[in-house]
Amino acid sequence: MVWFLCSGEPSTKSRKKEQIGQSPVEEPKQKAKPPLEVKRQVSANKPRREVSDESSSGSEHIAAQTFTFRELAIATRNFRADCLLGEGGFGRVYKGRLDGINQTVAIKQLDRNGLQGNREFLVEVLMLSLLHHTNLVNLIGYCADGDQRLLVYEYMPLGSLEDHLHDLMPDKRRLDWNTRMKIAAGAAKGLEYLHDKANPPVIYRDLKCSNILLGEDFHPKLSDFGLAKLGPVGDKTHVSTRVMGTYGYCAPEYAMTGQLTLKSDVYSFGVVLLEIITGRKAIDNSRAPGEHNLVAWARPLFKDRRKFPQMADPMLQGQYPMRGLYQALAVAAMCVQEQPTMRPLIADVVTALTYLASQTHSPEAYTGHNSSRSTTPATPSRTRRDG
Repeated sequence: MVWFLCSGEPSTKSRKKEQIGQSPVEEPKQKAKPPLEVKRQVSANKPRREVSDESSSGSEHIAAQTFTFRELAIATRNFRADCLLGEGGFGRVYKGRLDGINQTVAIKQLDRNGLQGNREFLVEVLMLSLLHHTNLVNLIGYCADGDQRLLVYEYMPLGSLEDHLHDLMPDKRRLDWNTRMKIAAGAAKGLEYLHDKANPPVIYRDLKCSNILLGEDFHPKLSDFGLAKLGPVGDKTHVSTRVMGTYGYCAPEYAMTGQLTLKSDVYSFGVVLLEIITGRKAIDNSRAPGEHNLVAWARPLFKDRRKFPQMADPMLQGQYPMRGLYQALAVAAMCVQEQPTMRPLIADVVTALTYLASQTHSPEAYTGHNSSRSTTPATPSRTRRDG
């Protein structure tokens, strides 16, 4: 399989942290800009949630809550280091407390020299102002004072899926099989909402473990919509755009041609599902030759069902249903097909994973994992149709 480098936020965050001290609140030098507004078209005849990135007469205005830079600086105690939750190519995320609304929040301060520019900031405010689903992170508001760009989200107390799969501390709880399937099903439902409920459909374009945030009881929500694109409509089969995303998650046809479809997201979801099942990273150069790329490592194993147990995360310690493992791997294998027309629709993936998530098992139920007693796994129906 040929791999093509995608630009975007690196999976390994090597950006050097700046010193964050107790200095007085720095006010933006430029005059504050008027509040940002986004719009949506109103239609009583269509069940889909309509999305528009252009103004039009008769549109209903929807504006997220606006905050001043000073309010957010106070909420994070002047962006102190002990409030830092994480950082990446787009900027830093801090935990804060907004006394005005009596809520703990996550505040993303975009790096003015980073990868997410003003356009991506506008896209994220637009998308999260218009699209609401239990598996999408809630945008509370934003700040656009001068050259400062900050986004305020609901706080997700359990961090990201990446935090619970990779580079775990010895005392950190490992995700059990039931929880993994619950997270996978929830993330798929969020993607299904973007593909099938939004009008026009929304292509997420940046699905990866670090962008799946976890709330109480490991409830998953998709986050970071700065790279999202409106999908093709009418007779169009794709949208053409510059290649963005994260290496290891980009669909090969998108990396080669820049032609983006809903099936590009399905491929990325397949990579995430493989990470959930195997505990491996999408790209891991610390592994042996031939195992650096997760999909390339998995493809030969997909051809022999007897090797499926070798793909299960060792941290599960054999505590999983063999039939469930077969079914989950069958879904992942279909999602990462090289030909996009061979990948399932996300609705079919949701059906399969919702079933798996409903089949709760206790550790006492796992005995021997004799593959000869397992039946051929059910798989979601294929649709030879471009997203």
